[in-house]
Amino acid sequence: MNNVSPLLKGKNVILRKPKDSDVHDYLACKQTKELIRMYGGDTRNLKPLTLQDAKRHVEYIKSQKLNWCVEYEQQFVGEARLTVTRYAIGLFDSSVWNQGLGTEVTKLVLAYAFEHLHLHRVDLRVLEYNHRAIACYEKCGFVKEGIEREGAFIEEAFQTDIIMSILEQEYYQL
Repeated sequence: MNNVSPLLKGKNVILRKPKDSDVHDYLACKQTKELIRMYGGDTRNLKPLTLQDAKRHVEYIKSQKLNWCVEYEQQFVGEARLTVTRYAIGLFDSSVWNQGLGTEVTKLVLAYAFEHLHLHRVDLRVLEYNHRAIACYEKCGFVKEGIEREGAFIEEAFQTDIIMSILEQEYYQL
């Protein structure tokens, strides 16, 4: 499948296709326990990223339709993905957290989803303990609509997902 993700530009970020230097940007970021935990991963046996891991990750982004690299200050700091109507974002470079980039990226993807793809609804799942992400999604117009109780098994404990969505008319009311 060809990557047909359009270039999306915001005030601070660019959502774009992967490029060769992204492998090195990804490799330079540390996989912190907080990052892995927010992705729903197991933090007990963290290992450093390898060059092969970084190449595989960038190739995966390249192979997917509507999957973008998040560029901030000319560096690859995360990715955003829209699969049918499900949205996901991950900023793996913790040095860019708490700067509003997640909100900016989310708004760019929602604009594309509603204004170009003419979707009626976009939804997501977020771990209940990921308060930073939940605040971002609410700021962008997502509404909590339910929970999936203990649906994710992380580090030998069940965790709950919050299910959120935004409808076309809610997007246009913002």
